[in-house]
Amino acid sequence: MSQDKVGILQLLLLGLLVAPSWAAYKLQERYSWNQLDFAFPNNRLKEQAMASGDYIPQNALPVGVEHYGNRLFVTVPRWRDGIPATLTYINMDHSLTGSPELIPYPDWRANTAGDCANSITTAYRIKVDECGRLWVLDTGTVGIGNTTTNPCPYAINIFDLATDTRIRRYELPSVDTNPNTFIANIAVDIGKNCDDAYAYFADELGYGLISYSWELDKSWRFSAHSYFFPDPLRGDFNVAGINFQWGEEGIFGMSLSPIRSDGYRTLYFSPLASHRQFAVSTRILRDETRTEDSYHDFIALDERGPNAHTTARVMSDDGIELFNLIDQNAVGCWHSSMPYSPQFHGIVDRDDVGLVFPADVKIDEMKNVWVLSDRMPVFLLSDLDYADTNFRIYTAPLASLIENTVCDLRNNAYGPSNSVSIPKQAALPVGPPLYTKQYRPVLPQKPQTSWTSSPPAPLLPPSRTYLPASPGPVVSSVSVSTNTVGPAGVEVPKAYIFNQHNGLNYETSGPHLFPTHQPSPPGSQDGLKTYVNARQSGWWHHQHQG
Repeated sequence: MSQDKVGILQLLLLGLLVAPSWAAYKLQERYSWNQLDFAFPNNRLKEQAMASGDYIPQNALPVGVEHYGNRLFVTVPRWRDGIPATLTYINMDHSLTGSPELIPYPDWRANTAGDCANSITTAYRIKVDECGRLWVLDTGTVGIGNTTTNPCPYAINIFDLATDTRIRRYELPSVDTNPNTFIANIAVDIGKNCDDAYAYFADELGYGLISYSWELDKSWRFSAHSYFFPDPLRGDFNVAGINFQWGEEGIFGMSLSPIRSDGYRTLYFSPLASHRQFAVSTRILRDETRTEDSYHDFIALDERGPNAHTTARVMSDDGIELFNLIDQNAVGCWHSSMPYSPQFHGIVDRDDVGLVFPADVKIDEMKNVWVLSDRMPVFLLSDLDYADTNFRIYTAPLASLIENTVCDLRNNAYGPSNSVSIPKQAALPVGPPLYTKQYRPVLPQKPQTSWTSSPPAPLLPPSRTYLPASPGPVVSSVSVSTNTVGPAGVEVPKAYIFNQHNGLNYETSGPHLFPTHQPSPPGSQDGLKTYVNARQSGWWHHQHQG
């Protein structure tokens, strides 16, 4: 081969090595499913549940994700019939990749639909705080849109992840909701210590924002603000080739800044039918006396630009906000030290196949990002192809996701510091937080054996790198007290008994947070069957998406 040809070949190889970053995906696929499966104790019970209609695999849609230790939590709302559990997790020590069965958390019995005081009927977004507590809002609903029934009230359930026990349940009082209330999103604000904790809930269709104090065990509602309402010009959506209108969807996604020098955070939020973000100091939200006179304490930021609807957002402890862009099959970013304007918004990843409706985005305690995609509009408005992969969970380190984007300030190339300020908050400067969370150090990763999918068809995105390797050892020790290990090391719940009247009934072999269910006297609320056995059509009429 001539020297000239060798030189040309070397240049071609160099070009492949330095291909533009948009040609390679940053998020790595960890789990995927054609349809969801659940960890029944044995096949006989699974077949029995499927025969009775209490388990219908095609009716299950994952909408929320959260990571803690060796567990990845996944929520599945009871929009349609046949959802055996709404709060579940994956044991990542047993299932490194693939399509694992979802294990009910903390056990099967705690997922009994309609057992209001003892169980969770429907969960959407969930949050683990730095104190090792899992916050779950039970909407108490079965069905969706015009099929919705409300067997239980809205209730906050908080679990201690070290013991897998529920440590508090708080029902939202009627004054905090209205007939249109629908709440899917939660943000958890930890202050000086674990008792100085607040949770904020976005009422999407009731147009309000609810604060809850852990220390006071009390809640209050902000409802007199037009920023909670949808933008009438932003109700048209296009996802996966489907055009639809979600014009009534108000306040939805929320994120919390790091703690500022005055000891408070900033809550950022957006209505779903909107391209704009809004902000308010948690100094206001933590004060019950400000529910009616805080209008001017809320501020409006710029629009994100066209096709910028978002349902989920999260902010890291150093002020980097990630948010899904459901119209663009993408995940975006913004560094909160910069102005909130389109030129300071970046795209960290886009995938017109794998990221169709990236429903949830989270950052865990080790600063790894988790993204769940679920093709929700196709599920609700059309038909999923269950021979295809429909649901995916991706992960990547936050630092690698934002690298070489406008959100990566290490290159110092993107202009002045943030001009956004909160009115009447002279003591709320933009800059480094007063308190910094102490995350566990990132542990060495096992060597990855990467492979790529088959070459894509023309016009499809390039192949994504998958992640078969373990994420590495876990520092925390997690005790799973409500489950046992079955054959071949598969983790399954304890004794499980099917009951035709109440759907699913459960027994435990030892002390448990929830007492074993006993039949109720005639005329009492053992009428679970009136709604658990009621078969809902699941037809999408009035949007209550998660």
